[in-house]
Amino acid sequence: MRTELSERLGIEHAIFGFTPFPAVAAAITRAGGLGVLGAVRYGEAEELAKDLDWMDAHVGGLPYGVDVVMPAKKVENVTVADVEAMIPEGHRAFVRETLARYGVPELAEGERAGWRITGWMEEVARSHVDVALEHPIKLLASALGHPPEDVIAQAHAAGVLVAALAGSARHARHHAEAGIDIVVAQGHEAGGHTGEIGTMVLVPEIAAAVAPLPVLAAGGIGTGAQAAAGLALGAQGVWLGSVWLTVAESELRSPVLRAKLLAAGSGDTVRSRSLTGKPARQLRTEWTEAWDSPDSPGTLPMPLQGLLVADALSRIQGYETPELIGTPVGQIVGQMTEERPVAAVMDELTRGFEQAVARLDRIAGNTAGNAPSGEAGA
Repeated sequence: MRTELSERLGIEHAIFGFTPFPAVAAAITRAGGLGVLGAVRYGEAEELAKDLDWMDAHVGGLPYGVDVVMPAKKVENVTVADVEAMIPEGHRAFVRETLARYGVPELAEGERAGWRITGWMEEVARSHVDVALEHPIKLLASALGHPPEDVIAQAHAAGVLVAALAGSARHARHHAEAGIDIVVAQGHEAGGHTGEIGTMVLVPEIAAAVAPLPVLAAGGIGTGAQAAAGLALGAQGVWLGSVWLTVAESELRSPVLRAKLLAAGSGDTVRSRSLTGKPARQLRTEWTEAWDSPDSPGTLPMPLQGLLVADALSRIQGYETPELIGTPVGQIVGQMTEERPVAAVMDELTRGFEQAVARLDRIAGNTAGNAPSGEAGA
């Protein structure tokens, strides 16, 4: 599964695996893909540096990347405390009432929210970039649009390619104008923050809009045949996230949540603002339903919503409340039916890709062989 982009990055397969877990990212890289470690969950740059040091020691010198979340426009002198002060008391009360309805215990005294995400903050995200570029990464990706142009220049000066996710051709063109190197065309089926356009429509639109920049297909991809379809649509590789949640190396240790993921069908996800304030595809739960109910005060814009629900989600996950526990995941969850090591997933992806290409070759050969004289290969 080699393309011009995979050759440029020095990877065996044009499979890019996004994950918040270092062990998974390292395993993807060792299996011939490009593991991309999500940085947004790291509150302190030192925590990210520690895990990147671990990555360096466990990838055998093979390439990997880091994904950050940061606004394209710089916002000065805004702290987490400033943002938290903007959260209305009515929303805090709604969270308390929802948790009480399902009997979710309080956090232990002195325990802070493990889910607390501050990586979107300007100062934190920039510290993530600085730390990432101190390590031998080959790719810096941005999950919510392209990073500021000075950050793109900083990455390029370090010899690092920059990728940005896009949910429309308009967004993709904007990224290209900002100077990024790779566009990740993320379709509606994807887990996490995602737009309205399906992958089958989006990938060729973006490939045409930003040519000759390379494009990665993302959203609803979890098999080799789907990877082949992505390349057939004009992509130079595929970007996978959800499929790694249930691998053996995943740090998603909650048996309740793992069981829910392995049992879920492709229709058991929903795009909801309840997690971050932006539409993010995740498991449908009583938590997502509560925020859509008539009693809901409505979600807050990003980043207020994420800070509002941080403690609540830590409590839900820590006490494994079955009705409320969930996670961002795409519609491919319906094909995630067993726990396997990363290497087995990669092997199945590449074998499935080869089989799909061979099947198409046979179809193309039969078509050409049966074509009227003078029309073969048309």
